[in-house]
Amino acid sequence: MSAFPRVTRRRAVTAAVVLVLIIAAAIWAVLPERADWTAQDLRITVRSGPGDDQPVDLDARFLLPAGRSGRVPAVLLAHGFGGTKDSVRSDAESLAARGYAVLTWTARGFGRSTGEIHLDSPDYEVKDAQRLLDWLAQRPEVRTDAAGDPRVGVVGGSYGGALALLLAGQDRRVDAIVPSITWNDLSRSFLPQAAETGTTGVFKKSWAGLFFGSSSGGDNPACGRFAADVCQAYLSMATTGVPDQATLDLLRKSSPATVLDRIKAPTLLIQGAVDTLFPLSEADANAKGIAAAGTPVRVAWFTGGHDGGTGPGSDQDRVKYLTIQWLDHYLNGKGAAPGDDFTWSRVAGFSALDRDLVTNGYSATAYPGVTGTGSARLDLSGAAQPIANPPNGNPGAISSLPGLGSRLTSLLSGNVASDIPGQHATFTTAPLAAAVDVAGSPTVRLRAASPTGEAVLFVKLYDVDQGDAATLSAGLVAPVRLTGLAKDLSQAQPVTVTLPAIVRQLAAGHTLRVVVATSDQAFLSPAAPATYTVAVDGQLTLPTLVGKPIASPAAIWWYVLGALILVVLLGLAVLLLVRRARRRRRVTTVTAEYADTPLVVTGLRKAYQDGFVAVEEIGFTVERGQVVGLLGPNGAGKTTTLRVLMGLTTPTAGEIHVFGHRLVPGAQILSRVGALVEGPGFLPHLTGRQNLRAYWQATGRPWADARFDEALEIAGLGASVDRKTKNYSHGMRQRLAIAQAMLGLPELLVLDEPTDGLDPPQIAEMRRVLQRYATDGRAVLVSSHLLAEVEQTCTHAVVVNKGRIVASGPVDEIVGDSPTVAIDVTDVSAATDILTGLGVRSVTPDGATGLIVDMNGTPRAEVVASLVRAGVGVDRVVPRRRLEDAFLALVGDNSRGSGDR
Repeated sequence: MSAFPRVTRRRAVTAAVVLVLIIAAAIWAVLPERADWTAQDLRITVRSGPGDDQPVDLDARFLLPAGRSGRVPAVLLAHGFGGTKDSVRSDAESLAARGYAVLTWTARGFGRSTGEIHLDSPDYEVKDAQRLLDWLAQRPEVRTDAAGDPRVGVVGGSYGGALALLLAGQDRRVDAIVPSITWNDLSRSFLPQAAETGTTGVFKKSWAGLFFGSSSGGDNPACGRFAADVCQAYLSMATTGVPDQATLDLLRKSSPATVLDRIKAPTLLIQGAVDTLFPLSEADANAKGIAAAGTPVRVAWFTGGHDGGTGPGSDQDRVKYLTIQWLDHYLNGKGAAPGDDFTWSRVAGFSALDRDLVTNGYSATAYPGVTGTGSARLDLSGAAQPIANPPNGNPGAISSLPGLGSRLTSLLSGNVASDIPGQHATFTTAPLAAAVDVAGSPTVRLRAASPTGEAVLFVKLYDVDQGDAATLSAGLVAPVRLTGLAKDLSQAQPVTVTLPAIVRQLAAGHTLRVVVATSDQAFLSPAAPATYTVAVDGQLTLPTLVGKPIASPAAIWWYVLGALILVVLLGLAVLLLVRRARRRRRVTTVTAEYADTPLVVTGLRKAYQDGFVAVEEIGFTVERGQVVGLLGPNGAGKTTTLRVLMGLTTPTAGEIHVFGHRLVPGAQILSRVGALVEGPGFLPHLTGRQNLRAYWQATGRPWADARFDEALEIAGLGASVDRKTKNYSHGMRQRLAIAQAMLGLPELLVLDEPTDGLDPPQIAEMRRVLQRYATDGRAVLVSSHLLAEVEQTCTHAVVVNKGRIVASGPVDEIVGDSPTVAIDVTDVSAATDILTGLGVRSVTPDGATGLIVDMNGTPRAEVVASLVRAGVGVDRVVPRRRLEDAFLALVGDNSRGSGDR
C-alpha cells in the first residue's frame, strides 16, 4: 500500500500541474520576443557616382516580420569586404524575427551586384546606401519620420561598419548605427605608425594583399573588380611601401575620420581585441570624434575580430544583446537609454566542454580610451643590441597570420609568433609580484641608430610564463618607421612607441619581454640590408583598468530560468515521491528475438514541425563482433539517426531496440552503450585520468565497474592520461573521448566522426582501437565521411541517402566486382600501346609504374597474357573499385546538400 493517502496524491498532482503552468507562463513572459519573418530577393537599380548618373544593380534581400501590426522601423544591414548579402543572412533573420524590416544587399563589385569597388567611397558605396534609404522610405511596411525619411538604423562589420559611419555622416536620415570591427582612417590602418615622428607608416602588405585578392572578375586581370584609382593606389604602395599624395587622399576620402563631426545618429561602437587589421585604437579614434560633436556614443570591446574569436565563447551573445538593446531604444523607443558606460571582456580559459573560449565581461561607468584608468610601470633590463635588417625583409619574423590566425592561437598559445636570430633585440622585466589587468596600449621608449639614417622596426610585447612559453597577445605588433637617425646610439634621441591596445590579465610570476625586430612577414620592410643598434630608455608602461564583472545575457537568462526550474522541481518533488513505489514495480518489456543483438533499428523516421524530414525510413542491425560504418552525404540523416539512438531526440516513427530493450530517452539500457556523438568535452585544468574519474562518478556506478585499465589499454593513451587535458593535442583529446566512451567496456560503442581532425598516423591508430574493441562479443557503430577508413576499419556498412538506406551489408559485398584494375608494369609506354590494341575502354597512368585500366569486358587473364607475351613484366594486378566508387555509384549527385538537424 502507498505511504500517502489517495487524496494527497491527487492534490500533489494538481499542485504540480498548476506550478508547471505558472512557471511556463513566467518563462514565456521574460523570454525575448520571437516572430516569424518573410524574405524577398530582388534587384534594386540605383544611380550614384560624382554626378549621380552611373547606374548599378544591387543584389538585395528584404525581410519583414510576420504578424506585424502597422509600420515597423528598418535596419540597413551591410556585409564585410568580400562578402555578399548571404554573409549576414543569420543576422538579418534574427533582426526580422525581432520585429524589424531588414534590407541587406551585396555591395557594388561583389557577388551578383554590378559596378566597381571604390572602398566605401562617399560618391559610390555611400551614395548606393543613400538610394537604399530612399527605397525603404517608399515601402508601405516601413515606419517613417517624415516624407522620404524612414526610421532606420545601420548595422555592419568591417567594410559594412565603415559604411555605417560614412552614411550617418553624409545622410541625416539615419537614426542609429552599430558599426563593428572597422576603421577610422584607412591610410593609418594600412600604413600604421606606432611613434609620433611625422613620417609615413609601414605598409601592411599581408592584409592589403588579402583585400586586393578578394576581388575577382572584371576586365582587368591585374585589378579584378576594383576601380582603376584604387587599383593603382594598391600597386604603387605594394611596390614602394610609400604612398604618394593621391593615394593618401583616396584612402582618406574613404575614412570615417572625415565625417565624425557630422554624425548625429547615436552610435554603438563594437571593436575586437583580436584584430591585427583594425585594432582597438580605430574605435577609440571614432569614439572620441563622435563624442566631441555631442552625439551619444557607447564603446564595447569583445574577444574577437578579424583574426578570430567568433565562437560561442567569444561573448557574441553580449555583442548581440548590446546591438538589440541599442536598436530597440533608438529605433523602437523600447527601454531606457543604454547610457555611455563602457563594457569589455577578456579570455578566462576554456569552457567545460573544452570546445571554445570562456570570456569574462566587465563594465566601467565611462569609456577610458586606450590609456586605461591606471598604470603599471616596469623596469626593463637588457643592454643595447645590434640587429640586422635582411634584404627584402626575407626571412621575416612572424607575428600573426592575417585573416587565418585562430582565436586560440592568437589569444592563448602564441605559438604562431616567432623571431629570427640576429634580427631582434630582447628586453625583459622582473617577474610580476601580482597579477596585472592590462586594458589599453602599452608604451615604451626606444632609441635606435642606423648607418643609413633610417630604420623600420617592429616592437612586440610578449607575456612569458614560468616555463618560458611566450605569448604575443592577439598577434599584435607596433611598426615604427624612423628617419633622421644618428649613426651612433649615444647620440640617438628616444622615441615613445605606443603598442596596439590589448586586453589581458598578466599572471603573477610571469615576465614581460619587449622584442624589437627588423622584419615582419605582415609588413613591407626596406629592401636594402642594414644593421641597426637599439636600446630601451626607461620603463615599460602598462595601462590598467578595473571594472565591475558582468554576466553575459545568455548567462543571465540561464540564471533566471534556473531559478524558475528549481521552483518547478520543488513542486514536483511530492509527485515524484508518490510515484516512486510504482516505478520500482515496473517491469521492462524485452523483445526476446532481439535480446542478444546489440542494436536493431526498424522503420525509423524523424520529421520536424516545419516539414523538414531528416530521416525518411531507416532500418538496420548491428550484431556482436561487427564494426558497422554508417555512411552518407551531408544531410543524409546520419547524425539525426545517432542522436535518436542516444536518446537526444525522439523519433517521429519507428523503434530502436538495444539488446531487446525498446529505447526511449533516459532508458536504463543506455548504461550498456558508450557514445561519442556531440564531440569531446573535458575540464582543461584536470588530467585525463581525473576527467575520466569525474565522468564515471557522475554516472553513480562503482569505480570498480569502470574497468579503467582495460579501457585505457584499448584506447592507447599511455602516460598521457596523467597530463592536464589543456595540453592535449586534438588527437589526444579524441582518444581520451574514446576512452571515456569505453569506460565500463559497454557492449555497444557508438561514435560520430571519431577521426575528425586526426592526422594519418592517428587515424591508423584509431582504426586499430576500434578493431580491438569489437572483440569478446562487443560491437561498434561508427559514422564517418572518410570512406577509405571505413573500408579498412569496418566489417559492415550502411549507406544512407536522402533519409533512406540505399545499401547495407558486408563491406566486401557493397564494394562488389570491379570493372577497373590497377596494374604495375615494367614498361608503362609499351603496356599502354598493347592494352589499347586489346580494345579496353581506357588506360590511365598511375604513378611511375602504374596504369589504371577500364577492362570494358576484356578478361583479366587475357590482359596479363598479352603483356607477358610482349615482354612487359607485370608486378601486380588488383581490382580498382573501392568503397568510394561504390558509394558514389549509390548516391551519385543526389545528396540533399544540407546538414543534418
